[in-house]
Amino acid sequence: MAGGLLLGGAIAALLTTALPAQASSGGFEDPPPDKIIIKVATVNGSGCPQGTAAVAVSEDNTAFTVTYSDYLAQAGGNSDPTAFRKNCQLSLVVHVPGGFTYAIASADYRGFASLQRGATGNQRASYYFQGSSDTVSKNHPFTGPRDDNWQATDTTDWPQLVYAPCGVQRNFNINTELRVSAGTQSPGKVSFMTMDSTDGDISTVYHLAWKECPKK
Repeated sequence: MAGGLLLGGAIAALLTTALPAQASSGGFEDPPPDKIIIKVATVNGSGCPQGTAAVAVSEDNTAFTVTYSDYLAQAGGNSDPTAFRKNCQLSLVVHVPGGFTYAIASADYRGFASLQRGATGNQRASYYFQGSSDTVSKNHPFTGPRDDNWQATDTTDWPQLVYAPCGVQRNFNINTELRVSAGTQSPGKVSFMTMDSTDGDISTVYHLAWKECPKK
């Protein structure tokens, strides 16, 4: 996907060290009435070659979806030695209406895993702001034998959410990874993991939480 793609909607940050916005006693605020603009600064990685990734944002500004069509990691058999790990990093510029900030409340990942006996797989996601040395990562391991769809969810309770700083523009980065090991029990057979839906595309959904910024 070419950089500079503009999308209406909203995006967020998960458990960063940015200054939190003021919390309301009632929990999440309603999403802002105005549309958000997302600019995809870069999208790159072995799991998302050019033209194989896309971002769509929900009409109500509460979620966005990243879809992939060529995200597969495999090991064993005659697999390429470098194919055991695939990743994709999105760097996004988010223009939020004045007076609002955002956080990711949860992220849903799904795909298919065909793991031979003794093989293992892992799905990992990391979240961080541009210029920040702090990265939060979530791991979801899988073991063979398995030949089924998989789903993983990263969730943060609302009192623990840390929001993007108000009035500061920083790119937000999401780095996802699939990793597969053939193990020692069936190294001659191919094991693989994808993130894909029934139509052959990954569908990864990020659910947003909103808060109003402190009044100046």
